[in-house]
Amino acid sequence: MPGNKQLASWSELLWGRNGLRSLALAGGVALHAVNVYIVATVLPSVVRDIGGLEYYAWNMTLFVVASILGSAISPKAIDSLGLRHSFLLAIAVFAVGTAACAAAPTMGWMLIGRTAQGLGGGLILGLSYSSIRILFEERLWPKAMALLSSMWGVATLAGPAVGGVFAEADAWRWAFWTVIPLSLGLAVLVATQISAHATTRSATPVRVPIGQIGLMIAAVLAISVASLSLELVWNVIGIAAGVAISVAIAMLDKRAGTRLLPTGGYSLNGNLGSLYACVALLSIAMTAEIFIPYFLQEIQGYTPLAAGYFMVLLSAGWSTGTISTSSRGLAVSNWLLRIGPVLSAVSLLGLAIVQPMASVDHAVVLGWAIGILLFGVGAGIGITWPHMLTQVFRISPPGQENMASSAIITVQLYALAFGGALGGMITNAAGFTEPGGLVGTQQASIALLVMLALAPALAAWLIRPVVRSRGIVAA
Repeated sequence: MPGNKQLASWSELLWGRNGLRSLALAGGVALHAVNVYIVATVLPSVVRDIGGLEYYAWNMTLFVVASILGSAISPKAIDSLGLRHSFLLAIAVFAVGTAACAAAPTMGWMLIGRTAQGLGGGLILGLSYSSIRILFEERLWPKAMALLSSMWGVATLAGPAVGGVFAEADAWRWAFWTVIPLSLGLAVLVATQISAHATTRSATPVRVPIGQIGLMIAAVLAISVASLSLELVWNVIGIAAGVAISVAIAMLDKRAGTRLLPTGGYSLNGNLGSLYACVALLSIAMTAEIFIPYFLQEIQGYTPLAAGYFMVLLSAGWSTGTISTSSRGLAVSNWLLRIGPVLSAVSLLGLAIVQPMASVDHAVVLGWAIGILLFGVGAGIGITWPHMLTQVFRISPPGQENMASSAIITVQLYALAFGGALGGMITNAAGFTEPGGLVGTQQASIALLVMLALAPALAAWLIRPVVRSRGIVAA
């Protein structure tokens, strides 16, 4: 239509009824994202209070696998319940999970709450992004997408602040309780600004690849359960089971009527499969942020607030790398795709050397070194990410473009959950819980960071044939 060709303005998106709707959708993403950083900041205080150090990584692992399920069922929820009721259900599940975390007397209760948070949060995320095409004119879609994406930047500032303040006051539970009023406020916005009839009913029933998602959860849980044992044989069995189930996912998905990945997405002999593998490997590298706040507090003696804001440097590196290199020509893009994973791998190896050091005399120097290396991990991923994802869009099979783009999130979340479970196994085996304390934490930090450095190093190796084969085109 002619109106769709008119240039959209930010005022049009952020003013009047559109403004309130934008606030609702952005608030949904912000609620999920802020919660992620709050938990990362307060988790060291949680395990010191209620125990469960051996389950430290489970807090992220269960949250992410539940988020995968929540995000995957969001189209079905819209089709069955409509947009407003789907949102209200998701917010209710998230709020109940948050309350369970706040009141948790043991780590078991905390993990139940985190699972509910992940399910509700993943559903909120999926609904928020899906709502853009339902609530706004097409010409407003790019700006609405940018607005929602920017909420992760807001979260990196707000999350550590909220979590750090309450953790330092020895009141970590209130960090969760403060999220409840935000959930209620979001529910009010949704109830008043999103029509009960706002939906896009499909001509054919929306199907969810529940079999593949179930296997994803099984693979992650196999490694997580095995990580509780300090016996090497059980660790090996857990990893083997996780890998075997992952292979089964690929085999099932290739024959399934409702697929997770497009044609060629599982083949490392093709460009598309190699790119998805790189997405997974770089996402695994990011799981370092689960443990870094604990390492900083236990080894260097940083406060929860300071440790939380160190993680902002990793996010800042990602954002800086993405923004500064996103509009580059073919030759530069090819070079960035090669050098980005290498930068992340080298930075993680540097952290493996510096992070275990505990020196009062050189605390400032250590702090600067850790900060620069964290920034380097994020920057390496950031300078690679936009070029890699752009190529996924461009080389996806005809007719499967939407599947190819949505699969990026699925692969990313699965890799985060898988990496978190694997990280829990590595740290526990290296001494995180036994002997524990300073020595155990130092040993765990070395083992984890060295192992995580292998992921971007492997990505650097996988991406080179793709670039040489001219599978990468100018962005």
